[in-house]
Amino acid sequence: MNSRSDTRSRAHTAGPPAADGRTGTSPLLTPAQARQLVRRTVTALGPLRASQVDDLLLVTSELVTNAHRHGGGVTSFGIAVGRDRVTVSVADASEEPPRHELREELRPGGFGWPIVLRLCREVTVDTRPDGKTVHAAVTVDR
Repeated sequence: MNSRSDTRSRAHTAGPPAADGRTGTSPLLTPAQARQLVRRTVTALGPLRASQVDDLLLVTSELVTNAHRHGGGVTSFGIAVGRDRVTVSVADASEEPPRHELREELRPGGFGWPIVLRLCREVTVDTRPDGKTVHAAVTVDR
């Protein structure tokens, strides 16, 4: 398997997400803790559109929730702040990349990954023998 998979980009970019404002990579326990860290980080950037902050917080919640439900928990969490994007990175212990399964019947769950793909400018998944890291970039106006 390639080391990068399940990539979906909504705009052309000039290389990997910028890391000029990277903050810590300590494991978090809950989606609420991750949202709190992201909210503090983006507040320090100055005013952003409320819809962009909401998108970033929702993406954060979905990635952390998916790491807990499908990946054995969060092993690393990070935020990278670029000129026109904020990238949230969530690592877990599963080598399995996220899947988007089309369903014919209604049943609970399975909506997080499509939400992430819809809201993000770019999503990449780096796989390793000991797990994976999902990097999700949300566009911001700074």
